[in-house]
Amino acid sequence: MSDNHIYPIFDTILQPKDKEQLLGQTAKVFWMVGLSGSGKSTLARALENALFEKGFKTMLLDGDNLRTGINNNLGFSQEDRTENIRRAAEVSKLFASSGLVTICSLISPTEKIRKMAKEIIGQDTFEEVFIECPIEVCEQRDVKGLYAKARKGEIKDFTGISSPFEAPTDADIVVNTAAHELNESLDLLVNYVLGKIQPAPNK
Repeated sequence: MSDNHIYPIFDTILQPKDKEQLLGQTAKVFWMVGLSGSGKSTLARALENALFEKGFKTMLLDGDNLRTGINNNLGFSQEDRTENIRRAAEVSKLFASSGLVTICSLISPTEKIRKMAKEIIGQDTFEEVFIECPIEVCEQRDVKGLYAKARKGEIKDFTGISSPFEAPTDADIVVNTAAHELNESLDLLVNYVLGKIQPAPNK
């Protein structure tokens, strides 16, 4: 019997670049940061739809689909928030290694948490997108009344009220949803993202 491995897997493991070439796109993780009510989830969904219409393969992760699944055992303590982000970053890294454009919409309230996510995903793949909006405007948009409940003490550890939010100071792109209408904000975001995920032309 031959000493050669029947399945020489270590000689044939596909690399992320192979999958990017197959899909015709550059894998990136767009980490969308912002307060509740800033518009990040709305923009994340609109961004995914816009990219889908252009033929890109994407994956959208947000607090809702993560906390009802892989993170359903986590609360909102500082430790659980950190673990929430850690798991989201690890999952995003897996999607990116598969060649997908991943959109991750999470409040990500502290610089330390965002730095951790960037280190897990990788500096060359991670793109920080700050969806900027004053908390006063976020409260006006709050149809669920979460801010009002937080100010009454009915919701503990609510970001921006009883739990801190550290606005990014060096985000890769800032989209101010208080200064721009949704379509304007989306256009800014789509144009930026396309510049990052479109494959380089063959020379």
